[in-house]
Parts: sequence; structure tokens; C-alpha cells
Amino acid sequence: MKNVFNKILSISLAFVVLFSTLSFTVNMHYCGGTLVETAIFQKAKGCGMEMDKPSTEGCAITKKNCCDDEQLSIEGQDELQLQLDNITFEQQVFIASFVHTYINLFESLDNNASSYEEYKPPLAVRKIFKIDETYLI
Repeated sequence: MKNVFNKILSISLAFVVLFSTLSFTVNMHYCGGTLVETAIFQKAKGCGMEMDKPSTEGCAITKKNCCDDEQLSIEGQDELQLQLDNITFEQQVFIASFVHTYINLFESLDNNASSYEEYKPPLAVRKIFKIDETYLI
């Protein structure tokens, strides 16, 4: 049981470290103010209604583009090493007492420990079913 708990705890802590250091980018494409497509780790394809750039020849009428692209970048933690020289004495005492109590919390108990083995049952002086006048029919 203790080994299973340790494995589950170590796997969950590995996932915590993985997700805290993970950086990713979310690209979103809006068409007319409505979210059309979302892409993670790559550029959003779009809706196909992007306007070409107007030519500079003559007098061209320009229309406003109805599509917008947004990019949301989520940065992960870069530095995982803690500096131990900034820990105060009170924090050191707390860490030492926490580790000591945590280790002693999972000590195994004897499987054959029973507190009633040394006691003898009382002697039956009278028949209890006759005293209470209860008979099984």
C-alpha cells in the first residue's frame, strides 16, 4: 500500500512540474467579431474571407477587413531551483518537524496485534435467556 501511494504521489508531482514549466501559444481567428477557429501550437487557418491587399494602381476603393487574428502566449516557469540560503531558522525547524512526522505517519503496525488475547471471558453463572425470558421458537 505504501509503495502504491509513493508511486501515485511521484507521478502526480512529475505532472505538476511538467505543467508548470510548459509554455504554449493559442492562436484565435475572429471573423466579424465571432470566434471561428482556435489552434494551439500552430497558426489558425482562418475562414477564407481574408481580403487581398489593395493595389496601388489608380484609385482603388478599399474596404475594411472583417477578420482579426489574436495570439495568446502563456509562458511557463523558467527557473525551478530554489535558493536554500534564504530560509530562516523557523522555516528550517518547520521543514524538519514536518518531514519527521510525515515519515512516522506511514509506519506499519503489527498485523497480529490484538488487545483482547490476554483477557479471559467471564464465566456464565446463570443462563441469560432464562433471566430475560426470551426463547427461540
